[in-house]
Amino acid sequence: MQRLHYFILLLIAVMTLPTSSLQAKSKKDKATKEHQVTTGAEDRATWVKLMWKISYPVIHNLAEGTLRQNMPIESRSGNPRGYDEVTHLEAVGRTLAGVAPWLALPDDDTEEGKLRKQMREEVLKGLKNAVDPTSPDKLNFTKQPQPIVDAAYLVHAFLRAPKALWEPLDNTTKQRYIESLKALRNRTGAYNNWLIFTGLNESFINWAGGECDPFRLKIAKNKIREWYVGDGWYSDGPKFSMDYYNAYVLNPMYVAMLETLAAKKRATQKEVDEALQRMIRHSEFCERIIGPDGTYPAFGRSVTYRTAAFQSLADVALREKLPTHVTPAQVRCALTAVHRNMYEGNQNFDKNGWLVLGFNGHQPEAADGYTSTGSLYMATLSFLPLGLPADNPFWTDVPADWTTKKAWKGENLPKDYKVEY
Repeated sequence: MQRLHYFILLLIAVMTLPTSSLQAKSKKDKATKEHQVTTGAEDRATWVKLMWKISYPVIHNLAEGTLRQNMPIESRSGNPRGYDEVTHLEAVGRTLAGVAPWLALPDDDTEEGKLRKQMREEVLKGLKNAVDPTSPDKLNFTKQPQPIVDAAYLVHAFLRAPKALWEPLDNTTKQRYIESLKALRNRTGAYNNWLIFTGLNESFINWAGGECDPFRLKIAKNKIREWYVGDGWYSDGPKFSMDYYNAYVLNPMYVAMLETLAAKKRATQKEVDEALQRMIRHSEFCERIIGPDGTYPAFGRSVTYRTAAFQSLADVALREKLPTHVTPAQVRCALTAVHRNMYEGNQNFDKNGWLVLGFNGHQPEAADGYTSTGSLYMATLSFLPLGLPADNPFWTDVPADWTTKKAWKGENLPKDYKVEY
């Protein structure tokens, strides 16, 4: 009996040993991944790979005239009706707003340079298709209010890379875009961040040589300024909303609108500087919400826009205007951790490479009623710093911990400050 008891104990020990070893290995692998230190060049290669993974299905299909044919239309309700009129412009405008700065870089013979040239050529081909009346992928600017929003993202792409995306277009295509933007004037949207979309569309018409609507410009410019509540934050209309719309829309688009108007003497440099300083302050909050492990809170409406939550931070980094106590390297490392968490796996993509509804995975219940597949491509907005060349300090500085990582390690932190603008 004693020998049987001993044998049973030995058998249990043998059976549990592999499990313990596997658990130990799993913990070690996880720790290795969490503490993996990569160079700036490796980080940039990761960013290019992941941005391509997100954006190429939209860009390639538009260039081939197969966007409507191949892009799925997913909504929370499961019914594509109505979304099929707006989701394609959503996908195109939002994708290009994020990739535009990268496409603006000059050609070179690197692998990245070859990819960039390929994408730029396909984008230009697609942009022509998008307003060609004979194209199966002609985008809708005339039905429903939603195109007001996504025309503005497309306009933002043109403004972020005018020499790469606007100037190469033929005159007929340029005029078609101007007329498409003017066609939006017979509709209005919500009395909130939507005023920015109208303002940016009209400011672009003015910039491109068309006849803008001064009243729409004035309302957009003045109301957004009135809705500033302090410390880098705007109210989303008359009431403040705690969500990511200050990054999705308000700060970056307001600065872009004022810069565009200032170039035509319709806004002052003082107004531009004020808005820019507010966005710089807001970018600090964006950096601080990134946890030590590269995750961030899923709160507020439109969380399915994923990493668009970091557009203010990415835009400020692209402009090389980060506060002195927020280094380019810590922003690069923080956003690399976020990008890897979100996009290295396939949880946010379907079998054909299209983004799926959700925050981190297929989570249709997380989507708002106005959200469809095309809406999700705002995710590219966190990749704006790829518009900085590979030899920029953002990419060459040695890796650095970001604020919350330092904080949870017990390291000294720069004193946070509050500045009113």
